[in-house]
Amino acid sequence: MNVTARTILLVEDNEDDVFFMEQAKGRAGIQNPMQVAHNGQEAIDYLQGAGKYTDRSQFPLPFLILLDLKLPLVMGLDVLKWIRERPEFETVLVVVLTSSREDRDIDTAYRIGANSYLVKPPTAQKLTELVKCLGDYWIRQNEPPVHIGEAVH
Repeated sequence: MNVTARTILLVEDNEDDVFFMEQAKGRAGIQNPMQVAHNGQEAIDYLQGAGKYTDRSQFPLPFLILLDLKLPLVMGLDVLKWIRERPEFETVLVVVLTSSREDRDIDTAYRIGANSYLVKPPTAQKLTELVKCLGDYWIRQNEPPVHIGEAVH
């Protein structure tokens, strides 16, 4: 599969952070399509293909989820737990991208299945550097599973 065809799901409630991520993604040369869920319930609906997300040609399953922790409706750690409880999503990459540096959040995120935990940088320039690293590792270098969204038996 073409690496630029794989979808990224950004789960972020702060519109400024969404804007800065979209800008950083462009500056980092990442051409993958990015969908945005603005709260934890919307992320779950997206992954389930529920409500407005039923059309998988318009809302494809992501290979990479960038997940904030402090979200309305359903908190990020609860979204992560929900994802990891479902066999069809066990191979989806989940990178926590949050402002929390709390040891408890970090430990819990890894314990319930985060692939990585990153703290949001304070400037647009630092965010671009972080997104370049994300792109280099998770998109260009890492070999993701071939069958995302299918339970492996």
